[in-house]
Amino acid sequence: MADTVRYEVSDALATITLNRPEAMNALNTETKVALREAARSAADDDAVRAVLLTAAGDRAFCVGQDLKEHIGLLAADRETGSERTMSTVREHYNPIVRALAEAPKPVVAAVNGVAAGAGLGLALAADYRIVAETAAFTTSFAGVALTADSGVSWTLPRVVGPGRAADLLLFPRTITAREAYELGIANRLVPAAELRAEAEKVARALAEGPTVAYAALKESMAYGLTHTFAETLEKEDELQSRAGASEDHGIAVRAFIDKERPKYLGR
Repeated sequence: MADTVRYEVSDALATITLNRPEAMNALNTETKVALREAARSAADDDAVRAVLLTAAGDRAFCVGQDLKEHIGLLAADRETGSERTMSTVREHYNPIVRALAEAPKPVVAAVNGVAAGAGLGLALAADYRIVAETAAFTTSFAGVALTADSGVSWTLPRVVGPGRAADLLLFPRTITAREAYELGIANRLVPAAELRAEAEKVARALAEGPTVAYAALKESMAYGLTHTFAETLEKEDELQSRAGASEDHGIAVRAFIDKERPKYLGR
């Protein structure tokens, strides 16, 4: 895996760190490939029970596409008559955000600075966002004459509502951490100096939790957003049967009866 993305697993927690602080963690091709590999590894590894997505430095979480590289790739496309540059959505962004959003385990994003464009998309693909009080968000896509990608056209309206999403996408602007919290983009605000410790605390607590139940919760919420009430009730029935058959459910019931704290196995 490239040095632009660090991937570490410790005590069932996978930590993915964007590591281009000198470029505000912009996504060049090398970084996107490495991030795709890391996200898939975390999602597919049964030993990983939670994921923490964060970034190096204190200025930016991720400012989205590396426009310096992008300009060069567009020029090469014009010379060759190719449309290779924009295939990055299909080859990189889509599989990255799908791996995060569809992972059968909780994903926590620790947003340390600016999250713009695809950086916002990465944050929104997480299940829980802990945000530094000094951080900021922007959709930015229309500002460079592009449409939304990295799942933002799906995730943003569901987080802030269709009307507010249209406003933010059509008229890109900076969203402060406080406004992000009020809009529901940020689940928790913390001082910048406390971000990493708080995010690790939350992510590790989730890594010790009932993983099968968490996976079912993610699946049922995603399902309910695009299905009828009746269909969602059927899905809940299916998923509750799965959760009820898990070892962790048995552990939880016994711990409740014994008035003890459950120690989940993640299965």
